Amino acid sequence: MRAILLSSALAVIFSLLGTRLAIGWFTRHGFGQPIRDDGPTTHHVKQGTPTMGGLVVLASATAAYLIATLLTGSRPTASVWLLLLLFFGCGVVGFADDFIKVYTQHNQGLTSRVKMAGQTVVALGFGLLATQYFADERGVRPASQYLSATHDFGIKLPLVVVLLVIWFIVTATSNGANLADGADGLLAGTSAMVFGAYTVVNFWQNNHQCGSLRPSVVESQCYVARDPLDLAVFSAAIATACIGFLWWNANPARIIMGDVGSLAIGGALAGLAIMSRTELLMAVIAGLFVLETMSVLLQMSYFKLTRRLTGTGRRIFRIAPIHHHFEHLGWDEVTVVIRFWIIAGLCVVAGLGIFYADWLG
Repeated sequence: MRAILLSSALAVIFSLLGTRLAIGWFTRHGFGQPIRDDGPTTHHVKQGTPTMGGLVVLASATAAYLIATLLTGSRPTASVWLLLLLFFGCGVVGFADDFIKVYTQHNQGLTSRVKMAGQTVVALGFGLLATQYFADERGVRPASQYLSATHDFGIKLPLVVVLLVIWFIVTATSNGANLADGADGLLAGTSAMVFGAYTVVNFWQNNHQCGSLRPSVVESQCYVARDPLDLAVFSAAIATACIGFLWWNANPARIIMGDVGSLAIGGALAGLAIMSRTELLMAVIAGLFVLETMSVLLQMSYFKLTRRLTGTGRRIFRIAPIHHHFEHLGWDEVTVVIRFWIIAGLCVVAGLGIFYADWLG
């Protein structure tokens, strides 16, 4: 518990101060955000706002976790090293995308194929390492070969199938977080809530591990996870790093997260879900990311279908992802963000409620 509190405190301090320094450095060196032409017209004033602020979130969360872990007499576990692989691996893909946009001053960075290829390499590398190596003294590896909601269920899946599932979770979650990064403070605020929820989930799992010596832990109410407490420490660091960043990212944003932050955050979230055996539950806890992704998929599918049937493509929303749709309807950006935060909060509460209800049995 001390490590969780210490990492949280350090991360928010590092992020608050680090983001302020990053704003000045990125401004002096011309790291400004190009804005999509077909987006809400109110976003055109953001042209040139410093971007790639997600670098501060990555650095703050990681430094806070490492310092808190060392000061409390622990060492990073295999699970967190793997989580760092996803965090920084997806972040590198996002950094390349951001750098191209800044260098060319155009809203098109990496092609979708190249971006997906990078995410695929990171996801499959993580999946292979997490499912095949780093077993602890109980024989528990960071990730399992079963599907899970709050516990593993069903039959053991072949490795190829497991790797495909992990690839889907990592790419879908990282891209879902990326889609939510389109309004000031939306991704940072939502991520703080989601990672806060996973801090609770992992801390609870640590206190109710199978094989625990605690007399209150019974077999029907225990969890199989390799390093839940260490994952809780890192999750808390990410949550509060997002809060520190939100101070500067709230409307009107002084700095933008960028793909380096959004892809990294999505990758870390996927890793937490996989290693805590809560992949399906994550779809509820991070329901806002699911909503954003589904709005884009529905928009694209409906447009292609109507163009094929009628020759003229039609749209369900004025623009996707869905938060931009409401801005096109005339909602203020602040109103959209706050209401979407409410939706994100309800999803988090629902997810934690399902998790606790399952434990009650």
